[in-house]
This record gives sequence, structure tokens and C-alpha cells, in this order.
Amino acid sequence: MCLKYAFQHEILMISCLTRCDLTHACRDLRGNNLLCDCKMKWLVEWMHHTNATLDEIYCSGPSMHQGKKLNDLLPHSFDCITAEFASYQSMKFESISVEAFTFGADQYVVFAQPFAGTCSFLEWDHVEMTFRIYDTIESTSTVVCKPMVIDNHLFVIVAQLFGGSHIYKRDASAHKFIKIQDIDILKIRKPNDIETFVIDGESFFVIADSSKAGSTTVYKWNGNGFYSHQSLHPWYRDTDVEYLEISNKPHLILSSSSQRPVVYQWNRSQKQFDRRTDIPDMEDVFSVKHFRVKGDLFICLTRFIGDSKVMRWDGAMFKEVQTFPSRGSMVFQPVSIGNWQYAILGSDYSLTQVYQWDTKRGQFVPSQELNIQAPRGFSLVSIDDRVFLLASSFKGKTQIYEHLMIDLSN
Repeated sequence: MCLKYAFQHEILMISCLTRCDLTHACRDLRGNNLLCDCKMKWLVEWMHHTNATLDEIYCSGPSMHQGKKLNDLLPHSFDCITAEFASYQSMKFESISVEAFTFGADQYVVFAQPFAGTCSFLEWDHVEMTFRIYDTIESTSTVVCKPMVIDNHLFVIVAQLFGGSHIYKRDASAHKFIKIQDIDILKIRKPNDIETFVIDGESFFVIADSSKAGSTTVYKWNGNGFYSHQSLHPWYRDTDVEYLEISNKPHLILSSSSQRPVVYQWNRSQKQFDRRTDIPDMEDVFSVKHFRVKGDLFICLTRFIGDSKVMRWDGAMFKEVQTFPSRGSMVFQPVSIGNWQYAILGSDYSLTQVYQWDTKRGQFVPSQELNIQAPRGFSLVSIDDRVFLLASSFKGKTQIYEHLMIDLSN
């Protein structure tokens, strides 16, 4: 068998078929510097399997291996697994929000389509391996379709700009959604966001109202329907509400077009939210989303004009960690897949930026770009041992991406 070596720009290309020939050839490379990247991982693995000794071959890079002897490296010294979001499916409709949810043993997705005036529900086709529409709720000016499962019953809160907002329930026997309740139009005039949550076994949802005449309102399930439980600071034109736990206590963060984000804490004795503080120096925040890394709490704050930010809770308040230029951004959303933590910054004027959390730096680093027109929201679906990212688009086709693992050593 023939063994050939060629060097070009410090890259070693090896074609070996016998153990003795490879060992002899590597000894002949003494004094050369190699780029010890993932393309060399197989050689290091071979050396450890055969106990070969190559004392005088040094690494010229990358920085983590620079100056080291090739023989001193271990296979696990190479971090060769990376990931990316690859385009998988395009849906022929615009959407303004997307929500993934589990009902029964199945995974579903619902998109709010403002122009068609519908909530479109998608399910996974296990034969065709694609997402398909399986049901809709006809509406008018739909902005949010929020699913909520209580006692094995599926409810959907449908928020509309005109004609009032409503609550639907899935009728299992009739296999369709039935409207069961209207939401008070005097409190909810211009809904912009909905969050669902459970506190001490009781189910709630809150609607952020963005009109001057409306009021962000918390609703509670009483066993028969949803009723107004508490109104939060009227007249402030809230654009987003985020439910999260801070120090194991329920909180809400309200974003507003007229003031800084306000943090509310749940008062267990009063069973209501009390204003706790606001987030300083962060005017004009459109939305807030939270994530955790090794127990630390972070938030992503989206700004349409200016810089979006990542902040960390230090035990007393949120402190700035990182800033991102974000002209035209209406979504800055963290998503977590296994050990991978991402933040996706959408824009109406440029490509969507995907950032990946770097544990050593304690910050996000650029990962890739996605071509989505006017993105408004992202959601993950895990099904058949695959993970999909669904992206709503206000001005173009709704996009679906698959999260793929890539071994750079192959």
C-alpha cells in the first residue's frame, strides 16, 4: 500500500493504510509544526490506540494547542462538535406570533396570522416528515394565539386588535374549537402579548395591553372560566409581559412604550402582584425574555431603536452583561437546546443574527445568520429525536429550521 504526505499552509494530509508505515512517516516529520485542529483528531486517536510516540512534532495552532507536542494531546482535547440551524420547511403564510405546546402525548404549534385572521395549528406528519396544518380558529385581526392546558383540557386565548378577544376550548368529541368566553373589552382594548403561568397550583394568564385606555390584566381560572383577578398599572401602553421566578418567587416584568420595564413580585398573602422595582436606564424596551445558565438568571431586552441588551440578576437588581446593535429589532429571544444556549436577534432591516453562549466568556458570540423577513417570534419543537426552530414572519413566509449537530473531525 502507498502512503503519501503533503503539506500546504501547515495542513497535513495523510493517507495511511498500515500501522508501521504511518509511524515511520510521522517520525520523518520531526521538526515540522502542524495545525492541530479537528482535522488532526483522528491522528491523535490513532496514536493513543497504537501507543505510538511522536516526540518532536509540535502544534502551530490553534491557540489552545499552540506549542504543544502532538503526542501530548488527548482525543477529548478537541472540541469538534458544533451545531447550526438548517432551513427545513417554508410555510406559505405570514404570522405575528408562534407558540409550541404539548397536548396529550403530542407536540403542536400554533401561529397567529393577522392578515388571514386565523390561528393556524400545525402537527408533525410522521410519514411525510413535515409540519402540516390540522386545524384553525377563524378570527379577524389576530395578534396572539396562546395555548393553555388545564386538567387535560386545551384552551386557546385569542387576542385581537378589533372585535374583542376570546377564549376557545378544544371539544374532544367534536374535534373542533368552541368559543366559551369573551374577554372584557373595556380592559383589553389593544392586546400585544399573553403569558400563562401557574402559582401554587392555580392557573393564570396575563394580557399586556398597549392602548392608553386599556389595562394590563391578570386572569385566573376558577374551574368554570377565566375571570379578571388583578389590573396592573393602567394607561402605560404595555407591549410585553414576561413571567419568571426570581429567587424562587413568582415575578412579572412589564415592558412599556412610555416607561422603563417594571418588575412585579407575587404577594402570597394578598395573592396579587406588587410593584417591586424597575430596570434603570432602559427606556423604550419592546420586550423582555429570560433564560438561565448554570443557575444564573439572565434577561434579553429588545429595543427597536438603540442597543438591545443582556442583563444578569445579581441578587438585588439586573446588571448589564452585553449590548447588541439592534436597529429595527422587535424580537430578541433566548432558546435552549440541551447544552446549547442561543439568543436570536431579529430585524426588519437586516438578516436575523443567531448568537451562541460562550461559557468561558460569559457572553454570547456570533454563530450564524438566518434570512427571515420581519421576524416576530421563535419557538422550539422536539419530536422524533429532532429539534426544530419555528420562526414567525410578519412580511414573508413563516420559516422552519432544524437544529443539526456537526462533527468537524469527519
